[in-house]
Amino acid sequence: MEKHYSIDIYGLVQGVGFRYSTFRYAKKYDIVGSVQNCPDGHVHVEAQGLAQPLEQFIHHLQEGPNSFAQVHQFKISEQPLANYTTFTVA
Repeated sequence: MEKHYSIDIYGLVQGVGFRYSTFRYAKKYDIVGSVQNCPDGHVHVEAQGLAQPLEQFIHHLQEGPNSFAQVHQFKISEQPLANYTTFTVA
């Protein structure tokens, strides 16, 4: 079963490779959607895919890409399925 989540990640998440790490995991788990830095310093992710791989993808987001990143707050909400065909980095 496919699911779609909107995710906001707060903490030290910009300038630490978060978006490109997210892109690599999206490719690994066959997730479509997008990741972008936001003006207030958080990272926003739209992620859609099969439930089990999507859960693994989300786990990686909660951990952060490396020891430089620090995830302080993680907000996630399920959304209606969208028409994504790829995963993009903005």
